[in-house]
This record gives sequence, C-alpha cells and structure tokens, in this order.
Amino acid sequence: MRTSFNRGDNPSLSMEEVRDAFSDVASKYEMKWSLRQEDATRSVIILVSRFDHCLVDLLYRRRIGELPMSVAAIISNHPMESFSELDIQNVPFYYLPVNAETKQSQEARVRELIDGSGAELVILARYMQILSQEFSAHLSGRCINIHHSFLPGFKGARPYHQAHRRGVKLIGATAHYVTDALDEGPIIEQDVERITHGDTPDSLIRKGRDIERRVLAKAVRYHLEDRVFMHGATTIVFPD
Repeated sequence: MRTSFNRGDNPSLSMEEVRDAFSDVASKYEMKWSLRQEDATRSVIILVSRFDHCLVDLLYRRRIGELPMSVAAIISNHPMESFSELDIQNVPFYYLPVNAETKQSQEARVRELIDGSGAELVILARYMQILSQEFSAHLSGRCINIHHSFLPGFKGARPYHQAHRRGVKLIGATAHYVTDALDEGPIIEQDVERITHGDTPDSLIRKGRDIERRVLAKAVRYHLEDRVFMHGATTIVFPD
C-alpha cells in the first residue's frame, strides 16, 4: 500500500509527530512501514561505462527538478576524459578501470564508495559490467539497471544485434532491479519502438538510446518517489 497525504489544517505538524502518532497503529497490526516527505531529495550514485546518453539524461532531469536526487558520485570504468563534454565538475568522479584480473578488487572499491557515501540508490546507467552475485545481493532493492532490450527477450550482450538477426518488428528497453541472476531482476518500466526490415544494427542502437534514457529516467523517478514495491520476482508500480 502507498498513501500520499498532506497535513491539512495543521501544516506545522512535524514528520516526527506524524511518525509517533502512527507508530501505535503500525505496531498493533505488525506493519512494515516507512514515512517520508514527498519532496525530499535522495542521494544516488551513478555507474556508467562508455555510452553516456543515460547519464546525460539523468543529470539534465536532476538539474530541471524532474528527479528529486543529489548525485553523490559518478563511477566509471572509463576515464573522465571520455566525458569531457559533460558538466560534471561539481560531482565526485571515480575512474576505476577493470579487467579479469582486477575485477574483484575493483568491485570491492565500488562497494566501499557506495557504502561510504550513504547513497540510497545505485543506478547502472549503461554500466557494461556484470556484478558478482555477492555484490548484487548486497544492493538488493536499491540498484536499478537499464537493459537495452525488451526483457525477457534478448538477454546478455549485443541485444540489438540479436534482434536484427531475428528480424523483430519491435525493439525496447527494460529498467529492472539488479539481482544475482543476469537480466532477471524485477521489472520496473519498459517501452518499445516499431522498426522495419530496413533497419540495421546501427540504426537499432540509435533508436534504442532514446528508449533507454526515458525508460531509465521513469524507473528512477518511480523509485525515488516510493512508487515501486518489490513483490517476489515482480514489482507493484503506482504510476502518476
């Protein structure tokens, strides 16, 4: 259940007073519950690889007030020079390269930065690295990934090339919570676009970028506004 309310005739009523007043009812019915001010800004960390379209979109939506979040850090396995055209000078940036030999230590450093920041949400904005099962479990319920296909179809790498080989007529993107099963996490948001036989893998990638950024942004906003509840392998989403 999700309930949004205002303080009506008593606008001076504090969050603590509301929480205290409701706690007796919650205890009586053994509720698991939380209370948050609707316009509160929440801290996030964004992980990104070479493709920056989702990162750019998230930062823009944050700047115009569409996403109620502050960015505690940007972490990338590509150097800051890769993002030289972005205005991220005021955001801590961590370049953590990774390969097969350094993956474990690199992931440990990422985890250290996340835990130390106090961030409430981790966003994989086209972060093209597979998280370990242990790390995925550690981030359960607070890490959103954007996958560039309409799941459950075309999981794994190069989904647009897979879609092109199959001759599909729709391509899509999926934002989901990260779990220890690759591309199997509870789905938050999806969207699609119609394509034709004349499309190439490159044109699918170009069209897909637009879908990816809007799907990820919507999923992030739903999470920040507490509109998403995980329910086993699925989610319950309260739209606008």
